[in-house]
Amino acid sequence: MTEIKGQVIEAMQESGLRPMESFNYMSNEAGGEDAIGHTVKDHMNYCYKLKIKAIEAGDSQVVCDKLQEAYSEDANFFFRVRLDADGRVCNLFWRDSMMLEDYKIYGDVTVFDTTYRTNRYNLICAPFVGINNHWKNTMFACSFIGDETIESFVWLFETFKKAMGGKCPVSLFTDQDAAMAAAIPKVFPNTRHRLCLWHLIQNAVTRFGILKSDDTFKAAFTKCLSGCINEAQFEVCWDSMMTKYKLKNNSWFKRLYSLKHKWSTTLSKDFFSARILSSQRSESTNHAVGFIANKKTSLTEFYDIFQKTVKTWRRNEDFYELNSTKSIPTSSYPMSALLKHAAEVYTHTLFRDLEEEFKLAIGSQTKLLFINGGKMVYQVYLEGRDGTTQAVTYDPTNQTIQCPCKNFEELGWLCFHSLRILHMHSVEKIPRAVHIFQVD
Repeated sequence: MTEIKGQVIEAMQESGLRPMESFNYMSNEAGGEDAIGHTVKDHMNYCYKLKIKAIEAGDSQVVCDKLQEAYSEDANFFFRVRLDADGRVCNLFWRDSMMLEDYKIYGDVTVFDTTYRTNRYNLICAPFVGINNHWKNTMFACSFIGDETIESFVWLFETFKKAMGGKCPVSLFTDQDAAMAAAIPKVFPNTRHRLCLWHLIQNAVTRFGILKSDDTFKAAFTKCLSGCINEAQFEVCWDSMMTKYKLKNNSWFKRLYSLKHKWSTTLSKDFFSARILSSQRSESTNHAVGFIANKKTSLTEFYDIFQKTVKTWRRNEDFYELNSTKSIPTSSYPMSALLKHAAEVYTHTLFRDLEEEFKLAIGSQTKLLFINGGKMVYQVYLEGRDGTTQAVTYDPTNQTIQCPCKNFEELGWLCFHSLRILHMHSVEKIPRAVHIFQVD
């Protein structure tokens, strides 16, 4: 085993490749197993020695040494270690300086996920994830906790708060954990606690026997989660589902209904959620930290894989940032003054979302309902599509616009109702008050 080959094997192992995967790769590169210069057994033994080296040195101590080394290289690096009564690591937290900067910009919406137990000690990996201005996931911090008790969550949230200079999330999305729900108001008293839809869907379809294979139940439940237009429709749909599937006396659904303001998109449109309250966005966020790890992964291995994952995210962000700053998106629709302005101030990703709304705006109908003190109230709707009708208020004096659908408040871009009215009045620029997720 030459030194150069050893370095190659070590690099592939740090990247998450299994021993046989790295052996097959090296064999293909060399032109076959006979040409590689060492046997499968040699390869497996070498990989085992690399792995056992860190473990013998003390797995948790190696990670702590890596954190200390990162701190020596980054003055704003922050980490905390908590020991149990026997002096063993039970809680671990860290974030680097770039995570802090990202949190300052994008930390209003934060996802805290505790579904990963991908390590040999069964410690709970609990990353804090956000959404950047290219609609991609960004890492704010990562942690390990030994148990899901109120005490552990309080320690972790207080540590996170301190690491972020005292700034609390405006909205914190989590799974349906009672201890976590109890800890949040103790540390973040003014933070909106919201439940990720992906977790709710998974819990609902796996708990109730025959219902988990019933597509009509899944459709009814999904409509209650995110498909209702207003609160009245939500109540009707919920009651119909409870009756049809005989769930009115089910304790889990009773508790879920009592928390409806934490998860129903219909009842949560007054705050920015970055699409986390849609099952698609929620699922992608909660699978964001899909490391190549398993129950045999050591803390040292996990930390190295985590660092490489974050580097990949940042390279991708640099690519999207370069695209948005060096080029202006085009559209399949005529570039009206409004679209041109959107192309200049929004990132490419957000422009595409706005473009979809613009397409609906072109096909929508309007009717002036009344004028009140200079403010004009229009009815905007799409022919043949139920639930699209909204009464939009437009003030031509200062070019402010408000729509009851609250698409902007919830997602960050104007709805087709508002775009239709702005376009109709030949407004050439998106009002400054609704600039969000800009290039700069």
